[in-house]
Amino acid sequence: YVVPDDVADVALPALRHRVILSPEAEIEGRNADGILQEAIKAVEVPRGLSAATG
Repeated sequence: YVVPDDVADVALPALRHRVILSPEAEIEGRNADGILQEAIKAVEVPRGLSAATG
């Protein structure tokens, strides 16, 4: 089975090549890792399912 921490651990290496930045984002100095980290943080982890409690 997979726990939310596992997903967070593989998200950047698995998804960074899929992100195409707009010219505006590049001008603002944004990068794929930063955008993905924001997305990961925005998703609420179900209670009681982290590796620490799993």
